[in-house]
Amino acid sequence: MRSPFRIVALIFVTTSMLLLQGCFTLAATGIGATALAIDDRRPFGIYVEDENVEVKARLRQVENFKDTHANFTSFNLQLLLTGETPTEQMKKEIGDAMAKIPSVKTVTNELVVAGNSAYTARTSDTITTAGVKFRFIGNKSFAANHVKVVSEAGTVFLMGLVTRAEGDAAAESARTTSGVGRVVKVFEYIEAPAKK
Repeated sequence: MRSPFRIVALIFVTTSMLLLQGCFTLAATGIGATALAIDDRRPFGIYVEDENVEVKARLRQVENFKDTHANFTSFNLQLLLTGETPTEQMKKEIGDAMAKIPSVKTVTNELVVAGNSAYTARTSDTITTAGVKFRFIGNKSFAANHVKVVSEAGTVFLMGLVTRAEGDAAAESARTTSGVGRVVKVFEYIEAPAKK
């Protein structure tokens, strides 16, 4: 349980930094992100570093792998790679390059060797992700904001710090969502909290 002082301090610091940049829209977004971070099972520093890892990964892609459509999702310093790459060799090179980002603990390389997906396919993935997240809301078996959802070509990847029971419930909910062809669990499992 985080102290009320820490929660207020996190909101104040995030809001202040964003307002100083002169952008109210970003400030509002920052407040929402901070509110989600407060209920996140990751320490706040890891939450922020996950965002940094994703930025570093995108920069490495832009500099070295321009012919690739790759997505980078970091959760608790575990980096998931999804998308398309033209060759098996490039898939390996991308995975190796991302593993060298200093704070990354592990890389799950789910890139497929194929041509870059069309805009319509990516739009469909966005709709699938939204559908899965919507089905998570109100599920009593796990907290929706403890599971990160990534969709790519009909495959849904689930990340998060969850118990096995929570992970199984989330996977079942995702599997039965319209548009989902396959579910891949990329969870980091934790012990179930002791009952009071």
